[in-house]
Amino acid sequence: MRTRSNSGVRLDYYQRVVHKLILDHQQPVTGLFQASPHNDHAWIRDNLYCILAVWGLSMAFKKIADQDEDRAKTYELEQSCVKLMRGLLMAMMQQKDKVEKFKSTQHPLDSLHAKYSSRTGQTVVKDTEWGHLQIDAISLYLLILAQMTASGLQIVFSLDEVAFIQNLVFYIESAYCTPDYGIWERGDKTNHGLPELNASSIGMAKAALEAMNELDLFGARGGPSSVIHVLADEAQKCQAVLQSMLPRESNSKELDSGLLSIISYPAFAVDDPQLITKTRETIVNKLQGKYGCKRFLRDGHKTPREDPNRLYYEPWELRMFENIECEWPLFFCYLILDYCFQGDKNNVTDYMQRLEKIMIRKDDGIKLVPELYSVPGDRADQEKLEPGSQERIPLGRCPFIWGQSLYILGKLLQEGFLAVGELDPLNRRLCSEKKPDVVVQIVILAEDNEIRDKLLEHDLHVQTISEVAPIEVQPARVLSHLYTYLGRNKKLGLSGRKSRDVGILSTSKLYSLNERIFAFTPQNFDYEEYYMTRDPALLASTFTANVAFLGMSWKQMLGRPTITLLATQYLLDQGKIPMAMITTMKKLKSGYINGTRVTLGNLGEFLSTSAITNLSFLGSQEDGYPDKLNPQVHSYLEEHLLKSFSTKFSFLSRPTGLKNAKMLRRRMSVRGAIKKTRSINVDSETLGMEGENVGPHLEKKASWLEMDPLFGRSPSPELAKKKAITKGTSTTNLGVLTPTIEITKETTPPPTQPRKSEAVVKNAPLRNRTISESQNLLYAEQETDELIAMLRETENLDEQGDILQYLVDTHGLEFSTGMLENGKAVTVKDLLKALYEKACTQKLWGLVRHTAGMLGKRVEDLAKAVTDLLVRQKQITVGMPPNNEQTITAPLPENELRQLIHVAYGDDESTAMLTQELLVYLAMFIRTEPQLFLEMLRLRVGLIIQVMATELSRTLSCDGEEASEHLLNLSPFEMKNLLHHILSGKEFAINSAGRGNISIVSNKSTRYTKKSQIILEGQALQGTIDEAPIAEPDRQGQWLRRRRLDGALNRVPRDFYPRVWGVLEKCQGLVIQGKLLQQNLTQEMTSGELKFALAVETVLNSIPQPEYRQLVVEALMVLTLVVEYKAVNQLGGMITVEHLVHKANQIFLEDQMRCNGDATLCCAAGACGGALVCGGAAGVCQHLYDSAPSGSYGTMTYLARAVAALLADRMPHDSPIECAIT
Repeated sequence: MRTRSNSGVRLDYYQRVVHKLILDHQQPVTGLFQASPHNDHAWIRDNLYCILAVWGLSMAFKKIADQDEDRAKTYELEQSCVKLMRGLLMAMMQQKDKVEKFKSTQHPLDSLHAKYSSRTGQTVVKDTEWGHLQIDAISLYLLILAQMTASGLQIVFSLDEVAFIQNLVFYIESAYCTPDYGIWERGDKTNHGLPELNASSIGMAKAALEAMNELDLFGARGGPSSVIHVLADEAQKCQAVLQSMLPRESNSKELDSGLLSIISYPAFAVDDPQLITKTRETIVNKLQGKYGCKRFLRDGHKTPREDPNRLYYEPWELRMFENIECEWPLFFCYLILDYCFQGDKNNVTDYMQRLEKIMIRKDDGIKLVPELYSVPGDRADQEKLEPGSQERIPLGRCPFIWGQSLYILGKLLQEGFLAVGELDPLNRRLCSEKKPDVVVQIVILAEDNEIRDKLLEHDLHVQTISEVAPIEVQPARVLSHLYTYLGRNKKLGLSGRKSRDVGILSTSKLYSLNERIFAFTPQNFDYEEYYMTRDPALLASTFTANVAFLGMSWKQMLGRPTITLLATQYLLDQGKIPMAMITTMKKLKSGYINGTRVTLGNLGEFLSTSAITNLSFLGSQEDGYPDKLNPQVHSYLEEHLLKSFSTKFSFLSRPTGLKNAKMLRRRMSVRGAIKKTRSINVDSETLGMEGENVGPHLEKKASWLEMDPLFGRSPSPELAKKKAITKGTSTTNLGVLTPTIEITKETTPPPTQPRKSEAVVKNAPLRNRTISESQNLLYAEQETDELIAMLRETENLDEQGDILQYLVDTHGLEFSTGMLENGKAVTVKDLLKALYEKACTQKLWGLVRHTAGMLGKRVEDLAKAVTDLLVRQKQITVGMPPNNEQTITAPLPENELRQLIHVAYGDDESTAMLTQELLVYLAMFIRTEPQLFLEMLRLRVGLIIQVMATELSRTLSCDGEEASEHLLNLSPFEMKNLLHHILSGKEFAINSAGRGNISIVSNKSTRYTKKSQIILEGQALQGTIDEAPIAEPDRQGQWLRRRRLDGALNRVPRDFYPRVWGVLEKCQGLVIQGKLLQQNLTQEMTSGELKFALAVETVLNSIPQPEYRQLVVEALMVLTLVVEYKAVNQLGGMITVEHLVHKANQIFLEDQMRCNGDATLCCAAGACGGALVCGGAAGVCQHLYDSAPSGSYGTMTYLARAVAALLADRMPHDSPIECAIT
């Protein structure tokens, strides 16, 4: 027998350790590990970490196999791994119904269990008795399954198991938007069982999705049917959310040491080296101690102050755990592995020494990793005063196998028995390395020869669809349908993929199916769905955004991305190809577009360089014909071979007849029916404000504000809606109506216009009709025929819109109009569809939005857009403030969202549609330019719409009514542009050309070329530009505008919320708008916690006027400076922040009186009488809102003086105040 080499002897030692500490506890029947001798529950996560040491050791033996026994040892160790992985798989497969249910509900009670019986593999606690939803545990299972399979282990045995694993992939697909209980099984850190979005779960899911993609579960011996498919976009979504959250763990945990498993071994989920370093450093600085790292701040688990008799904490007691949280040696093990993978030997040695100092030696000399170190009860007070000064004692399980296993891996790596590549055969560790630039391949196809020839005129050579055969081109929805067949299994009752979403990464691959090759057009270019695709300029900008996105996100895929675009009849504008399209296509020929490398060519040329995925799962495996197409798929594909996109409508073709007088009279009565539904409020005096009474109205127009004084400000959406009617502008002939009819719906109309007013009044409260139904019936019969005849006769689409709106209100969408088309009865809905098509073609965007709303069309990807905003920690409100705002705090399904938005706007279809559209743009911006959203926690879409309208009325100098018309008529591209300008706070000018075609231009200088007469808050600064100096009218109102924009966008200064936390510590509470922020919030939450920021924000949002809100934020900033410079030790009792603002206003007016400033024209003059003249929000002078923050007459100066006055009242008068001059 040969003598053993040194390495062999050392490995034999590790084998004994692994055997004694780990394998001896493996249950012989199930292969699972129990948690401790007294607890036979087996947690998925802990079991997986336990087995890693066994797997690592098996690979070390494989390399030095100098004797037969070593080969046997290798096999024995490998089979222990297989046994455990299969044990977990069996336990989960017994809950297959839960997997199926969870795919649709994502409900915590439908989730797989987090722990099972180690003896039987059955469940051990009920669904409701534990926080089972832990996406990170299932993801870790998939990740380790992938790594072990890649290293050569055979874990999955049958195709049914493959189908189950494929469904586990769908189970974790929605991790980026599913709140769970996380790695510590607690959810919110008060442990009340509230799940939250956890960065550690999202990161683990991203890693699992990437590791599983295109993995053959049967290893080298498998075929196409044992391959797992993942849609690349799902991993990308997790990546984006993770990027936006780190180093934060969740709403209640501003940091968590568990993130170490995400930024390095085992997940390697982050590919931005700076973010990895930042996260690691933050954890080391804030959580590391002598005995390991704390799990998170104020973690009460096993601390001496914790009440062992209950699971949860009271919110106020979390403060007691500060500085005495337990320290876990486990995290030293993670850091050791992290530095091993980085090849940083010094840090490995350093942390190994720290770890071995705190390990516990047993009689047989084996060192054990304890679970955690706690401060003894009698030393807690001292530790609180002087963190890190006291000796701690080990508590919990010893050895803590999770930590022990990682420690053994660390030793094997440190001593060179394992190379890092063996622990990571899928090379996940390389994901943060720099990659070469992606080249995006672009193919433009023409629908037919006519379009091909039109493109040729512009020197663009393209092929038609028929010329690219045998490659077939299909819209994205076909791909999404094909993917529903993935993972179906009748025996297990699994139904395949539920989500219908296929993103741009998935459509940028080519797909092979038997002998056919498919290319898919991107989902956001599906013409049937959606009117935003009818705007060529928007399409062009979406397209360039898509290309940039592909350039950044195309990772870990073989081959280049290929975008296939279809030029169809749809795109033509009056028979021509729009300029926006031509310029974009020409840019493509240059090889670069916005910094991304592109290449334009034909599909055939790109076959060899593209990423190609095999759709093998569409075979009939279950029926035993894996090579034959599933019959359902076959018939689906036959049906969908590209049909022509254009459908022709003929039922609005009109016979030319005499327009008799009767017709004209009838037409007057429905004129403006659409306009009445509008609810955007831009009256400058009341921009989204309820608030105090706003002084006298300067312009006396028949304003909706002068309704019944009993109502105060429009108390209900219905009344608000009617304002459009009573205003009467040149475009709608409703001027004749007297406001009295509007309010008292029941009054008899004046005799002069019997039929007209009746029709309008009936129509005003759209769905809440109060006129008796019988009266309706009188008109209904005779009018409908006339109206339909009129409909055929009128050429004007707006008029058709009004008639149809009226018909819908009186008869509903399904009402049959008595016309026939191809033998079928034509309903009002069909007519609306035809009108929608026409309006799209003629680019009448206001009408398009309204008819889209009436037809209940959904904005493409609305739910996805909302989710994109929410998961990046932005809450959303829809509806017009202050009365109808609805907050969305969690992802909702598409139909519920639409319902919620339509309820929030009452019957205003146009604005409801606009809201959906803006949500999509906001989501586009947050994906591509997250920096626009810094320091904004809640996006209030209603307020943003009002500010957009105000901005238009300011730049076009028109009244609110006209501005909201202009707003609703902006093309989608201009709408997106305007929103971008408002978000980025850029000044802009407007070039107006004819009806509705307004283009928005960034404003570099302040000089306007057109005559501008700016109406500020109802006082017209008359004097057009000829007499006044050019920049004058615009500079005035600049700060007011800044404050109004920032207030409407809820934007706050940097670190605002942590600083407010500091102020709260020093006083008994802050009162804003009658709402109290209590001091005990600081007991409950740490300063960097998102929950705290949301609490402050909710109180600030109760201020309806944006500019006033901004001044309150400035006042809070002054208070934070007082606290930070330790000017005083204590701020005393409650502080009412508004008092500071009003005090500052009072000092400002006194100054204005002294130096005879502008305000003497309004408020300062009236100061004696106390009347507010200029109509500033909340009783603060306009001119104060319009002062810059800095300077001797700046708002900060006045607020500081107000704070000084407040402190002077509160300080004891006998003690001298020390005044340090800085």
